[in-house]
Amino acid sequence: MSLLEKLLGKPGKGTVEPEPYKDAHPRRSAVVRQVCGLLLEYPDQELVDLVPSMRAALAEAGADAEPLEELLSWLAVEPLPEVQANYVQEFDLSKRHSLHLTYWTDGDTRRRGEALAAFKEVYRAHGALPEGSELPDYLPLVLEFAAKVSPSDGYELLQRYRPSLELLRLALRDDNLPHSGALALVCSTLPGVSPEDRQTVMQTAGYGPPTETVGLEPYSSRLLPVHERNAP
Repeated sequence: MSLLEKLLGKPGKGTVEPEPYKDAHPRRSAVVRQVCGLLLEYPDQELVDLVPSMRAALAEAGADAEPLEELLSWLAVEPLPEVQANYVQEFDLSKRHSLHLTYWTDGDTRRRGEALAAFKEVYRAHGALPEGSELPDYLPLVLEFAAKVSPSDGYELLQRYRPSLELLRLALRDDNLPHSGALALVCSTLPGVSPEDRQTVMQTAGYGPPTETVGLEPYSSRLLPVHERNAP
């Protein structure tokens, strides 16, 4: 039994049972996840300066960078203030493109707290409890964990919450945002083919977000303070 299954039990509505971990191209997957995690964070000048290095890393790892071409070119060409304003509008001010995986499955419900605690315990088990104010299901954080810390447990987090990834990918695609390529590339490192529409995702995963909103404020860093150190 995996660590995540011990913490959360069998996958429920909105999540899927991951196949046993195996990856014929672990280095390529790691590079893809690291690059895509960076591209999904708030853009700053450091990120823009990294665009050539990200292209080179993808090429060296044998990854198909074509899905990222629009996003990489956009970052390199557009004025940074415009890129930042767009990011805030689409990711910080809109729940439609939430980068928090458990928000897609549990909404603002009490059960989401249990899922967030499980993410946190997976990180803690590897001595990698992150600092900062982001919740532990923040996708760039999960991708960094999968790329740098534990490919197997990172894979399980990503694949168990594959419906969240696919719904986010489809939302970004439907809104013509270049970040959809990053989600497509992340999903390509996981088993199975990405669905073409939301209905297929919802049918295969039994997806249906709860509506209860008691007790939790979405995206509140007070919910689970991930800046805690590895306290016993």
